[in-house]
Amino acid sequence: MRHHARGADPVVDSVGTSVYRFPTDVPEGDGTLAWDSTTVVVAQVRSGGTTGLGYTYGAAATAQVVEEQLAGIVTGSCALDVPGANEAMSRAVRNAGRPGMVAGAISAVDIALWDLKARLLQVPLIRLLGASGAEVPVYGSGGFTTYDDRRQDRQLRIWVAEQGIPRVKIKIGESWGTAEQRDRRRIALARRSVGDHTELYVDANGAYTRKQAIRLGPHLDAHGVTWFEEPVSSDDRAGLAQVRAGVAADVTAGEYGYTLPYFWHLLGADAVDCLQADATRCGGLTVWLRTAALAEAAGLQISGHCAPHVHAHAAASVPNLRHLEWFHDHVRIENLMFSGVLDPAGGTIRPGEDRSPGHGLTLRADRADPYRIA
Repeated sequence: MRHHARGADPVVDSVGTSVYRFPTDVPEGDGTLAWDSTTVVVAQVRSGGTTGLGYTYGAAATAQVVEEQLAGIVTGSCALDVPGANEAMSRAVRNAGRPGMVAGAISAVDIALWDLKARLLQVPLIRLLGASGAEVPVYGSGGFTTYDDRRQDRQLRIWVAEQGIPRVKIKIGESWGTAEQRDRRRIALARRSVGDHTELYVDANGAYTRKQAIRLGPHLDAHGVTWFEEPVSSDDRAGLAQVRAGVAADVTAGEYGYTLPYFWHLLGADAVDCLQADATRCGGLTVWLRTAALAEAAGLQISGHCAPHVHAHAAASVPNLRHLEWFHDHVRIENLMFSGVLDPAGGTIRPGEDRSPGHGLTLRADRADPYRIA
């Protein structure tokens, strides 16, 4: 990368990584995957005595990508030129392949660079980006297919009754859509748990066939479900569009977008009512903000997928935000790993309210190190 350091402009001195693996509190699963641990790859970018922190959820080998493919590109560059570093990283991985794990690595470094820039300027990240609103709505997300009725009910009631979050989501599509009757029963139980005045969402993680998802539509309507996430594979844009035309609930997808053109094609296919994007996968906050602009141009809102503390400040800066996913597994990990976490009481978070520089998160090594694997 061409170095942009000019006079006293700060430069990136080093890029480091660490990897942590956290067991789930109970086994978790959705329509197409089950897991019992979650791996977090942290990137730290330093300039002088200031450190920016970013992270992604993915394979431990993501750290190797950062160290071998990206660190040399970013080191020595101007710490204020985040879009330039993002572009240089994207170009450097042409032969390694951008989608997937490499995109996660770029994302972690990009997030760390935005945090570093805001800290160098001694402002909260929301002040650097500029606020569109002070509050960011969140929705409680979990309701895994591995939960029994009692655990699902307890989780939903904690979000709604104890934390005052007025929108919640459960996983359906169990066993690639082959347990549809249990899906239907769990939807009905979820509505009973949260009452009539809470928004209820479902996420099939691409488990259903097109016609199966459409046949489920009347059941979703009967229980007031307004958000039907990935009813079919997000790679099946025509299928998403077909389901969208056949059900009343909003059809959503986008969490597996690793490049900006992916979102453009999803929008071009009229496949979604609300676009999702994940800053820990799509190329960091740089690309997430561009994705939000694509959605706005299409007349749609954007929703941040998982990793809520990564998205908070950028989410507050876009006018077409619908909400962020307050994902049980990631919230649990982020509350453990970091100080400076946000409070979702009442169903919103307020990034930057305490005036801490950057995104406000600081790694708690004393709490995270027992889970460090690299």
